[in-house]
Amino acid sequence: MTPQDAISHLERMADASKAASLAEYHGVERPYLGVASSELDTLAKDWRGDDLSARLALAKGLWDSNIFEARICAAKLLTQARIRPDDAPAWDMLVSWLEDVDCVAIADQLSNAASKRVVWDTTRLSQMDEWVGAPNVWTRRALLTFTQPWTKQNRSKLADEAVRDRVLEWAAILAEDHDPLIQRAIAWWLRDLSRHDAPRVQAFLEEHGERMTRSGRREAAQMLKRQS
Repeated sequence: MTPQDAISHLERMADASKAASLAEYHGVERPYLGVASSELDTLAKDWRGDDLSARLALAKGLWDSNIFEARICAAKLLTQARIRPDDAPAWDMLVSWLEDVDCVAIADQLSNAASKRVVWDTTRLSQMDEWVGAPNVWTRRALLTFTQPWTKQNRSKLADEAVRDRVLEWAAILAEDHDPLIQRAIAWWLRDLSRHDAPRVQAFLEEHGERMTRSGRREAAQMLKRQS
């Protein structure tokens, strides 16, 4: 499957009415086709194949097209727990795409893929340390979205606890970054963590909450209030 063949396939599935609704909803000027996410899931699974280099070439071609559904599908192609024989090229490609991100839907699909690569190799957190001061807001946001799996463990190991503490250190630095994208990312990370580790979230908000926006603090503490 070449990128052009894949794009032609997507174009044959286009729904003009749904495409117009997507364009209005996302508010970013680019081509939209109106293909459902469930259909993109099926296509991505069908197109993965056994040749990683071919899959990476397909993902790059889809991403470079700037078509909304093609970019979603590109990220889905790389959303996999294990990528063999070497997942480093996939990780590098996902990170390079952060500079192109311009809407939440694409950013979140990219994060779904990248978070699996971080879980697979946590040494990548050291590379992410440098993103706290990144000029690109989507790169800063990725510190929270790429590490979302660590908010969901009920029985965390010591290594997982260390990752949580590391992300909370990033969040503490970013607490004064009042870009809505950053505040929501911090709030959602804390809210999800509070379901499994409420004391850590409570301690964070007591120490750093005043530097967040009011809406960010409120969202972060949402589950704490329900548990009290």
